[in-house]
Amino acid sequence: MEAAQEDTAAIEARRRAMAEEERDSGGILTIDLHAIADNWRAISALAAPAEAAAVVKADAYGLGIAQVAPALWRAGARTFFVAHLVEGVTLRAILPEATIYVLNGLLPETAQVHAAHALQPVLGSAPEIGEWSEFCRSSGSLPAALHVDTGMHRLGLSLEEAVRLASMAGMLGFKPSLIMTHLACADTPGHVMTARQRLIFADVARRFPKVKASLANSAGTLMGRDFRFDLVRPGIFLYGGTAITGVPSLQPVVRLDAKVIQVSSAASGETVGYGAAERLKRDSRLATVHIGYADGLFRAAGSLDGRKGAQAVVAGRRCPLVGRISMDLATLDITDLPEDAVTRGDFATFLGDGITVDELAAKAGTIGYEVLTSLGRRYVRRYIGG
Repeated sequence: MEAAQEDTAAIEARRRAMAEEERDSGGILTIDLHAIADNWRAISALAAPAEAAAVVKADAYGLGIAQVAPALWRAGARTFFVAHLVEGVTLRAILPEATIYVLNGLLPETAQVHAAHALQPVLGSAPEIGEWSEFCRSSGSLPAALHVDTGMHRLGLSLEEAVRLASMAGMLGFKPSLIMTHLACADTPGHVMTARQRLIFADVARRFPKVKASLANSAGTLMGRDFRFDLVRPGIFLYGGTAITGVPSLQPVVRLDAKVIQVSSAASGETVGYGAAERLKRDSRLATVHIGYADGLFRAAGSLDGRKGAQAVVAGRRCPLVGRISMDLATLDITDLPEDAVTRGDFATFLGDGITVDELAAKAGTIGYEVLTSLGRRYVRRYIGG
């Protein structure tokens, strides 16, 4: 009985602490872990019989690797990709049994760290392969991936290096566990480079007959069986973003609500915000909101004379931003709402209620990836569905 009472008291204390945190914060970022898990399951079913991995680099696209990775593991994901070694070390502590690849390769003198945390570097150059081979000869063979450049010219072995390596694979100090490349233009339907990269990669992959092959990111996974090979690497599609132009995203994952600080009025002809960048065309009621570009609401999403910016949902209706976005503040035009519809402390929704990360990104001239990874740390983060 005492233990049950203590548990109840602890739960109530956490609820009070969360309520106080939300009271004191200017905004709440809600992240739906159940939606992320469902999105992975959908991609896994689509990709079968290929394995669906999960890309959780950049702190799980800004949403929190400590919360997102376990949700993906519970959904069935067993292979994960990060970009940096430090991300891999963090993830290993969270998922002790997962297969973890480090996409950005092997930095000098880090082989021991990879080995200590059972991380597999994605090797994309002769020096990286040489260093890993030398380490494995002295410490025992450990798996690693090989990255081949099929036309992106960012990371990876040249085609000539890959072909030469295939002929001497038996002389390496390790056995490759995966061969991969990265699509440059898969988000653009029908781009000639995508088909060309697939053909080049298929030719390279066949030279490593006992090594798993991976070509497809989120967009590539949607392009058909010929692109999936043995393993697909979904990223943005897990987090509710668009992978291919014109192809609907899966379940939305994030909701962003910011508090109204002040409701005011301004006459027609007055200007709003820094630079007097937008002049009001009617007598207006304005709501100044507790969010700015320091919170990931890009300055470029503001509204100027002759160019409309982003919107937010207030009292169930979309309201446009007016004027420039400041570091900590943004202003909405709420003139079309009933007089008493908005008051200090109410919420404006910048993501959610039909506003997607891709819509907000388009208003800022960027992509959903950047919106997600730029969401600020001043919000209270609320995880649901975990």
